[in-house]
Amino acid sequence: MTTRRKFLGVAAVSALSLPAFSYRRVHGANEKLNLAIVGSGGRGAANMGGVSSENIVALCDVDRAANAKAATSHPHARQEADFRKLFDHEKEFDAVVVSTCEHTHAMVTLAALRSGKHVYCEKPLTHNIAEARVIREAAAKTKLATQMGTQIHAEDNYRRVVELIQSNAIGPVRECHIWVGRTWGLQNPEGAKKNDILHVTERPKDSAAVPAGLNWDLWIGPAPMRPFHPIYVPGPKWYRWWDFGNGTMSDLGSHWNDLPFWALKLKAPLTVEAFGPPAHAELAPASMQATYEYGPRGDMPALKLSWYQGANKPPAVLDGTIPKWDSGVLFVGDKGMLLSDYGKYLLLPEKQFVDFKKPEPTIAKSLGHYAEWIHACKTGAPTTCHFDYAGWLTEANHLGNVAYRAGKKLIWDAEAMKATNCPEADQYIHREYRKGWSLA
Repeated sequence: MTTRRKFLGVAAVSALSLPAFSYRRVHGANEKLNLAIVGSGGRGAANMGGVSSENIVALCDVDRAANAKAATSHPHARQEADFRKLFDHEKEFDAVVVSTCEHTHAMVTLAALRSGKHVYCEKPLTHNIAEARVIREAAAKTKLATQMGTQIHAEDNYRRVVELIQSNAIGPVRECHIWVGRTWGLQNPEGAKKNDILHVTERPKDSAAVPAGLNWDLWIGPAPMRPFHPIYVPGPKWYRWWDFGNGTMSDLGSHWNDLPFWALKLKAPLTVEAFGPPAHAELAPASMQATYEYGPRGDMPALKLSWYQGANKPPAVLDGTIPKWDSGVLFVGDKGMLLSDYGKYLLLPEKQFVDFKKPEPTIAKSLGHYAEWIHACKTGAPTTCHFDYAGWLTEANHLGNVAYRAGKKLIWDAEAMKATNCPEADQYIHREYRKGWSLA
């Protein structure tokens, strides 16, 4: 019998024609899932805690110390450094939790999907647009339970905001502004003093000894090889380097752009334009902004959506028209405005909405972010951040960075996955993988 390792290869993920559902078991609602955790340290430890109601049967991390720490709570779990070796034993688990660094999300996720495993993947879903498209389309061919790690999506506040927007509480929305205060990225010297993660502004010319227990080759994975340096690990140091992450846009965009994406029924924009300091070849920016144009969606009008990060803020924040929240989402409708963050919202101008009666809730309360996915794995019920929704959201977030790096307003052909006026953007839409790695 051909083993899963022969399918995947020693150093590549060959995801073509792997049999879906080959070892998938049917569960009762009260039966525990057997889970494989890929990325057991850092963010993975938090995700593992979120699914700890189930059986953790496999731990995988490129850092032996992370596996060892996780094993103190799960001493009988199989331990691996290379996620591909997990699939030599795929009968042992039903679902996979992916919490690796951004640049390897797609590799692990696709291998799991093609092996018939339910998948929870930390945000952002993938490292680039092409990977998001592959994952979204692969998931659509299955009946597997999928969920991206957008925890705020499960909270009540977002549900109430979506209901207000979709019930026309502020009228048709033609404009939306999203801003976040985080300033991780290529930073000015003043900002760099505040956080050592921001200190290095160029790729180090020197190298350092790889820490004992860290498999640097596996950590690099499909990215171009470079010498080890402590500026990259542990997380979230890697997140601002283009080879491994996409900075604030793809990270916090997964949370903050989630709200307008849901409320305004968004998918692919028509155009994207970005503004900021000149793009750096190695590092994502601390501060920038991007403007998206969306066409009409059903009874919703065309929309202009603007993203701001770091020092960049919407005009309404700068001029004091609205409260100066550090981060927020502002919906501008024909009859008023709605300002929201993760846990609260305001209808503006407040005097205008003194007697406003909120609509009755129509979106059911979530079971909980992780519980929702676990329930879906066992019953086939839908999740709200499944890979179809998350795939479109991820593509849009990455497009902001693509426009920024290309330095041009992009006319976006979503079906062809191309900026029709900017062939130089192709290099940011997909990437060439290091030899031995592939999604083909």
